[in-house]
Amino acid sequence: MPVRIITSDNFGVNFVNKSFLTAGRDEYTVRFSQNPAERHRWRPLTFNEVETLIKNGNTCTNWNTFLVEDPFTPSLIKNSLFAGLVRISSLTECYLRYHDFIVPAGITNSKIISCDIGANCAVHDCAYLAHYIIGNTVILSRIDEMAATDHAKFGEGVIKDGEDEAVRVTIDVMNEAGGREILPFADMICADAFMWARYRDDAKLMAQLKKITQASCDSARGYYGTVGDNAVIKSCRIIKDVRFGEGVYIKGANKLKNLTIRSTVEEATQIGEGVELVNGIIGYGCRVFYGVKAVRFVLGNNCTLKYGARLIHSVMGDNSTISCCEVLNALIFPYHEQHHNNSFLIAAMIQGQSNMAAAATVGSNHNTRGNDGEIIAGRGFWPGLSTTLKHNCRFASFVLLNKGNYPAELDIPFPFSLVSDNLRENCLDIMPAYFWMYNMYALARNNDKFKKRDKRKTKTQKIETEVLACDTAGEIMQAMTLLEHIFESAWIAVGNPPESAQNLLTHKREELKKLPLTAENIEHSARPVKILHGVDSWYAYRDMLVWYGVTVLAHYMDETGTGSTMINRFNVQNGTIPWVNAGGQLIRDDDFNRLRSRIGAGEINSWEEIHAEYGRLWERYPFDRAEHAYSVLCRLAGVSALTGALWQTYLDEALNLNRYIEEQVLITKKKDYINHFRDITYRNRAERDAVLGHVEDNAFVQQSKQDTQRYVELFARARKFI
Repeated sequence: MPVRIITSDNFGVNFVNKSFLTAGRDEYTVRFSQNPAERHRWRPLTFNEVETLIKNGNTCTNWNTFLVEDPFTPSLIKNSLFAGLVRISSLTECYLRYHDFIVPAGITNSKIISCDIGANCAVHDCAYLAHYIIGNTVILSRIDEMAATDHAKFGEGVIKDGEDEAVRVTIDVMNEAGGREILPFADMICADAFMWARYRDDAKLMAQLKKITQASCDSARGYYGTVGDNAVIKSCRIIKDVRFGEGVYIKGANKLKNLTIRSTVEEATQIGEGVELVNGIIGYGCRVFYGVKAVRFVLGNNCTLKYGARLIHSVMGDNSTISCCEVLNALIFPYHEQHHNNSFLIAAMIQGQSNMAAAATVGSNHNTRGNDGEIIAGRGFWPGLSTTLKHNCRFASFVLLNKGNYPAELDIPFPFSLVSDNLRENCLDIMPAYFWMYNMYALARNNDKFKKRDKRKTKTQKIETEVLACDTAGEIMQAMTLLEHIFESAWIAVGNPPESAQNLLTHKREELKKLPLTAENIEHSARPVKILHGVDSWYAYRDMLVWYGVTVLAHYMDETGTGSTMINRFNVQNGTIPWVNAGGQLIRDDDFNRLRSRIGAGEINSWEEIHAEYGRLWERYPFDRAEHAYSVLCRLAGVSALTGALWQTYLDEALNLNRYIEEQVLITKKKDYINHFRDITYRNRAERDAVLGHVEDNAFVQQSKQDTQRYVELFARARKFI
């Protein structure tokens, strides 16, 4: 579009094209609904006030459209231009301070076009400020351009009156080639993105989610940008169509366009130097610093982007951090960590509590015929140093990938496993239950660290952080069944007559340990997949299920003060129902399907209602989890109900496991202290101890001892319930 000449009469007016205005509406209708006149006592300027303003170097296209609110001190406005309807709330001689940045209230050296400015604001050196409603005690300083358009959508995936569908903002999560696109909206949480992206075959659901999202915003043109009370925005270049929450702090951003930035004084969001953000939703309490580039994205609450990170076509769950690296077309659940410049993540759904190591590259989604590969990884996914993966892959929860260039697609069904690319023997090695057997410190610490990292005050997204929960317990049971098939096949392969896995594990355990164990349909290649320590892994899995079942049930009994009465309400058959990780919240598959069906049928018609359903299911979750734990214990014992005697036996087992966990936490942490190579950078043992401390003094080792005692006391109380 070429540069046009307009007259002063048209400067600051006709914000909304008349063709988009229905009967009884004008360009101010929406603005006045955003900032109703009844909240204020606007009045015209007096002759003396106009005279003072002109004397101070101010100009205005029409002083009659310059309204103020008492008390008003015109001498605080200097060297500024005003156009259109400008309304300024009370302005008194005072100073605003944010940390060490102190500025006087007032307006200087700025161009203000059709704006409402709240009480005692400081607007200085704003070269172009147009169509914004500014809250009270806001600081705007040294901004090149800050404006809203008549079709502003503030990062939401909606279209305005008269707009073509092609301008709608979508986010292509999980698949770079598209096909899983979602529409962002201000209240979006990971559960919403998951439902939208994962169930594409549900046509009714897809249609309703789009309809609900469009209906969540007024399609009328003319919405002004907003800045909440106590916000600070300084030293920025271009700000266009951005909605700022209260208490937000913006410093040195290069470009902010089409965004909703959620913030409160208690849960303030901060955006720093060199940042460029386009088409996004930013949650409460987020921090975005140091040259970050993000386009078409949603950030959950208490998230951090920093050190040049690039986030494109992605949704990032609460309590996550990405720095230095590049993330594209990803759906990331809460508590994801990725910190290194040479790590790359594309076309994936990572289900939280995850970590991408340095040089880990989940990027081979192109097979020369199309860039449509995908990866799905359960909770606790951890690709190690310099790991490369080829799409498509699927991983169970808490899978650790050893350093390696994995040459083919993988489908790892063993949770808590260690996966290694064995180049020497040209095979893939898998050690199921690795964490429980050899790295208990890391496993136990996971249960603790995520709770401590949750700094959210707004907790719309419900999150299960316990390592052993309904989802991982279900995976463990499936893995045990798979191991049993592997045992039976290995037994027959060496010429033995067929025997059941249970008989082999009970009576021929040592013989079974000596057999080579291999698995099929794990790697898309001709090379073998070896199962390491398979028998020990099976027993480790069983111990994990016992620990899960007893601790969950004991906690529930302790919290509710019920035992046998409560157990009579349990349906053991429900223990076979799969669980869905819906953005961090665990929901029974049948419940989630019912919710989807109700949405698709039009029974639920807003995101607020959908979130209320998530909340209702979360309130029921303690019972559902206890029922599931009870069912797991029954299935392990091959019974339909727990007797008092069986419950006592399980408690005795859990006591032994409690001691095992404490011992293993210390043993696995001690590996760091007895390694010769750990000592070589220190002059002597005293220097090492001064730097690292003693293993016995480690904070989590100490905590594990306390946890052990708490479980002893819990199990003692639980003995009386059944």
